[in-house]
Amino acid sequence: MKTNILKVGITGGIGAGKTIVSQIFSILGAPVYNADERAKFILHHDAEVRHQVIRNFGDESYKDEKLDTVFITREVFNNDDKLAKLNSFVHPKVKIDFEKWMRGQHSAYILKEAALLYEAGSYKDLDKIITVFSPIELRIERVLTRDPKRTEASIRSIIQKQMSDDEKVLKADYVIYNDDTQLLIPQVIRLHKLFIAETLTGI
Repeated sequence: MKTNILKVGITGGIGAGKTIVSQIFSILGAPVYNADERAKFILHHDAEVRHQVIRNFGDESYKDEKLDTVFITREVFNNDDKLAKLNSFVHPKVKIDFEKWMRGQHSAYILKEAALLYEAGSYKDLDKIITVFSPIELRIERVLTRDPKRTEASIRSIIQKQMSDDEKVLKADYVIYNDDTQLLIPQVIRLHKLFIAETLTGI
């Protein structure tokens, strides 16, 4: 692993477009670690996490050797204590998984994509943070288009549980606007060049 590799976090609320932004970075050659996908993998496959989940949520947490996401979502969605408990099993494992992944990277910088970058505290281990911003109404429209099974009420409920856009923007080092008024690619290319330059100059 390069000792001077720049660790960049990328976050944004549901429907903001952080995944498409990450994909553009990936096309430019930046390795991307998707923390949310890896968390799902760990929940499905890590024996220790599986044991902790069953012990705290019951045998019905898993069905056919896989996490019953419908059951777990129902259990934790309106219960902050249960959600915190579930996260306490998963987040430390994601941290270890990310560090292991990092050791195999050799690029000027890497990206860690996560919806709960601030809430999970993982932003503390990163050098720079990008927030992808998009107006709430546009975010809701996008989510309804890609997942017609969702309702507007359920999406708004998720948004209310996430850190506000204003707070994420204030905490971020950089903001990418995915609001249909600015092109995404030039914004990503600008940051891509900046991160490479920072690595080369040691800023």
